[in-house]
Parts: sequence; structure tokens; C-alpha cells
Amino acid sequence: MHTPQAGKAVPRGYLPAALAVIINDSFRYQRELYGENDAVPEFQVELDGIAVNGVDMIHWNAEGRITEFKVMLRPLKAVTLIHEKMAAMLQAARR
Repeated sequence: MHTPQAGKAVPRGYLPAALAVIINDSFRYQRELYGENDAVPEFQVELDGIAVNGVDMIHWNAEGRITEFKVMLRPLKAVTLIHEKMAAMLQAARR
């Protein structure tokens, strides 16, 4: 997704698809950066022979509820691959 999504419905569909696509035996957290209301875990995974590097940028409020969750990936061919795999998974789930 290239635009912010409001509410809970969209993430409830995308997060399970993202996890199903990127979690495999090669998935590893490289490091984690923390602030008072922020965390940025960096990860690496190999998918279809492509080395994927990414970060999850997470912000939560005073009540401990996540208010922002942004995923950034590289290289471009990894973004394209993950987009294709997630799109196929989401389309299959709608049927």
C-alpha cells in the first residue's frame, strides 16, 4: 500500500497476508531501536532467491495502543515480489 489506511479493517486483512508471505526459516531480526513511544525493528529474509531488508516503524500512544505502523522494504525487486504475493493471497481470500 502506498497510502495511509485508517481504522482496523484494512490492517486486519493485510497483516496476516504480510506475515504469511515474509515469515520463513530465513527470517531474522537484525536490530531493534526503541524510543518512549516508538520501536523500529529491522529484519532480513530471503524470498524466491531475493534478499529482502526491511523495517517496521511502530508508534503507540500513552495507553499503549498502536497508532501508526509503517513497513519499509528494499530493494525494489523485493517490494515488487512481496506486492505480487500479497495481492494473490488477498484475492484468494476474497473468493
